[in-house]
Amino acid sequence: MDRVTPLDRAIVAALQLNGRAPWNEIARHVGAEPRTVMRRAARLEELGLVRVVGFVDVLRCGLGVPVQVRYRCRPGTASHVADTLAAHPQMRFVASLAGSTDCVAEMVVPRYQDVGRVLESALGSLPEVSEAESLPVLHTFTSAPDWDPGLLEEPAVEALRVGTGAGGQPFESGLREEASEALDEIDVRIVRVLGESGRMPFKDVAERADCSERTVGRRVERLLNTGCLRFRTLAEPEVLDYEVEFMLWLAVDPAELDRTGRALAAHPSTKYLAATAGRYNLVGQMVLRRYGELYPYSTEVVGGLPGVRAADLTLQLRTLKRAWTPTRYAPLDDPRPLHGPLPPPTTNLPPATDLPAGTDLPPATDLPPIPASGGQRP
Repeated sequence: MDRVTPLDRAIVAALQLNGRAPWNEIARHVGAEPRTVMRRAARLEELGLVRVVGFVDVLRCGLGVPVQVRYRCRPGTASHVADTLAAHPQMRFVASLAGSTDCVAEMVVPRYQDVGRVLESALGSLPEVSEAESLPVLHTFTSAPDWDPGLLEEPAVEALRVGTGAGGQPFESGLREEASEALDEIDVRIVRVLGESGRMPFKDVAERADCSERTVGRRVERLLNTGCLRFRTLAEPEVLDYEVEFMLWLAVDPAELDRTGRALAAHPSTKYLAATAGRYNLVGQMVLRRYGELYPYSTEVVGGLPGVRAADLTLQLRTLKRAWTPTRYAPLDDPRPLHGPLPPPTTNLPPATDLPAGTDLPPATDLPPIPASGGQRP
């Protein structure tokens, strides 16, 4: 990280706010020449320190529901368990932890009833796991695409946010009463390409997705405006000079849950915060500049929240997967997700035993592949 400069951090912060912002706009906000910004960003990407991907709101598009899972492992096996979980296609986020639990994973399943099938599939080869606790996500207060790293002035933040889909409801804020925004075959091909490279020119996306450049531009604009698509910048916290990343697990009185969630979501350290079902009903992912801030955070921030009956804090030791994309710490050869920014098909799971014979699962995750091109994955 000693090779990452303040200018690098400002560029990554701008990309976090708007992953597809033009280089000349980013250059204006960070005070550098566009050519310099492009060169620095390309270097960071080559080093595996930053990557922009398209990311689909699975709730808005009716593609599935997220579930947080805490894993307790036998001593000395947490690293192997985390590696194995990261290789499982259903897992969207995986990290090893220090504290009361050893690993955390977020998976996306077609329906909440399918949680058991995914856990059976993921844990079938993991005798090291002594306990798995699932926490279905009910509502998201804020998530990583909404996070502001706090490195740029407010006018720059507001300008970069324009047209990103960040206005209105938080990303994946919850199940809605109205009908889902269904993706058709062309939409799927486009977002799968963008899931590999979120800054790919629309001309190249069109070639990979087998449609016109005009179609790509029109479809992406619609997906952004309807909240189905966001561009997410994947960068480890240390790239932005955050030394500590941790998970926060809170048990909150139901009457105070919404007020507590809104208050904590507004805190600058909060990258992700969701209401869940289970022993903990408020789960967050947080970052702090320095390790020494953890104690005052626990006593002042968490201690000042209304209705908190129990609190648990677990440090993230190694994050292996974000947005279905392996990080530089994952033991996987190819950093691209097998299925882009969408849930994988459920054909790799054990057969459902709680459904009558002949009953099919919703086909939302059985999506068509994009054409193979140039040695890329289909």
